[in-house]
Amino acid sequence: MVDLAIFLALLCLGFFVGRFNERRHFASIVRREEDLRDIRVFATRDAPPCESGALVSGNVVVSIDYFKRLIAFLVGLFGGQIRAYETLVERGRREAILRMKQEAQGRGASDIVNVKLMTSRVFYSDRNVGSIEVLAYGTAIRGASLNP
Repeated sequence: MVDLAIFLALLCLGFFVGRFNERRHFASIVRREEDLRDIRVFATRDAPPCESGALVSGNVVVSIDYFKRLIAFLVGLFGGQIRAYETLVERGRREAILRMKQEAQGRGASDIVNVKLMTSRVFYSDRNVGSIEVLAYGTAIRGASLNP
């Protein structure tokens, strides 16, 4: 009975701490997206005439908390959409794009073209802790005019 109480207490603690950290991270992402809104991101392969171009990238690894892992396990038993992981993937994607934009800003770029995203799973079997890695990369260009 004591073991169950400890498990439930740790589960509740993990839920609230994880939720707090996730909300704080999303608020940080929103602020930084606003700061970097002038750097446009395009998936197009062809760069317009520009002064210069350089490869830029952003990489992030976001950990999966135990509460989300438990919820995903339960949903997996019954089937359905695993919403617990959707926010994890969204945070990773947006953070990687922001880091790429920050690198482009440091290079004086106005746009990033040919943007690609790669996602991979990182897993440590000895402690059963997993995470997701997202890599965003593209070509930062300066002096382009993408408006028709």
